[in-house]
Amino acid sequence: MDIILATIIFLVSYFFIMTDRINRAVVALSGGTLLLLTGIYTIDDVFMSYIDWNTIALLFSMMVLISITEKTGLFSFIAIRFAQKVRGSPLPLLIGASILTAIGSALLDNVTTVLIFVPIMLKITKMLELPSFPFLLTIIFSSNIGGAATLIGDPPNIMIGQAVEHLTFLSFIIHLAPLALIMYMVMLVVIYFLFRNSLRNLETNVDELLQIDAQEHLIKSPMLYKSITVLLMTITGFLLHSFLHMEMTVIALSGAILLMLLTEKELFTEHIFAKVEWVTLFFFIGLFTLVGGLREVGVIDEIARGIILSTDGDYASTALLILWVSGIFSGIVDNIPFVAAMIPVVQEFESYGMVNLDPIWWSLALGACLGGNATLVGASSNVVVAGLAEGENQKIPFIRFMLYGVPFVLLSMIISSIYVYLRYLLPYIGQT
Repeated sequence: MDIILATIIFLVSYFFIMTDRINRAVVALSGGTLLLLTGIYTIDDVFMSYIDWNTIALLFSMMVLISITEKTGLFSFIAIRFAQKVRGSPLPLLIGASILTAIGSALLDNVTTVLIFVPIMLKITKMLELPSFPFLLTIIFSSNIGGAATLIGDPPNIMIGQAVEHLTFLSFIIHLAPLALIMYMVMLVVIYFLFRNSLRNLETNVDELLQIDAQEHLIKSPMLYKSITVLLMTITGFLLHSFLHMEMTVIALSGAILLMLLTEKELFTEHIFAKVEWVTLFFFIGLFTLVGGLREVGVIDEIARGIILSTDGDYASTALLILWVSGIFSGIVDNIPFVAAMIPVVQEFESYGMVNLDPIWWSLALGACLGGNATLVGASSNVVVAGLAEGENQKIPFIRFMLYGVPFVLLSMIISSIYVYLRYLLPYIGQT
């Protein structure tokens, strides 16, 4: 009975999230509250087991850092300079945005990258009177592809890296970066053909853009230098977190608190908190509670365990099925809780005689990261982009995003299957 009830609550909540008729945070929190009221789990289970507070704290910290830095005009300055470099041309602007996002998502993490870069792109598109949807869609795709390339790029990779000690930062680059590069090139071709006509025919006011003095938007005050210094220190901490033996959440939170202390006399704390995307944070909390209900009653675990039964323990079939199931389900539910449920299942595969699990780990990582492009709730970065866009009255329709995201994920899974098969599985065909 609990299984049926939890599944119905999840599906109904997901339907209202898809239709966008009610605020997605309210829907997700309502679903989680119903799970509490029906006794699926307790409040202790929710707060101690299912809500990923590390993710919430990381997002909150980066929002604080960015909201303070934004007050200095730095992002406006970057936006104007960037637009001037490409002379306001829509297609070069779109390609440039994707390159910066992909690189940033690989070197930092995709959530941090979109938190920094999306406000810039929203300023540019608003200034040039360009439609924001093609740019936001491209940023989401680029962030998830770039994030798949490294251990720190996407939360699922971080979780897998923490669970499997021998999968180092270099291992992720060697095994996943080549496919990420291939997928990025494919994405550029797809985006170009999808939007080349609609963007090419748009006229932007280049003369007015080039006459703008970007320096006027930059407030050269002590707060500017403090913000840049702390932001760079935080980003450096992210890059070195494995050497520092410190969680990225701790680094981000330390940076946010430090910057608030340093700018306390120049900027009221209330003003900083008012800029935080609370709707996005509470949507994450609600989403974790909804998926937690499925985990509590065993739905996700049973789906994962069914993979082995359906393949009869065949090594190659199991790896490919992991890839596709991860890709499909990471588009439906956030890839973080899904990977959390899958990690112990993959670890149990050793009891079925599978000694070398690395190809299965890579399949899980690729499916989770690339599958997140299917819907607005498929990955953390997607939710953040949607929240930032909604905050600027540039709401991304759930269904419209799916019309682009689902076909692209199917293409990604086909290419990933070929890559995994040729690179890892040929020697194991027919083995169990």
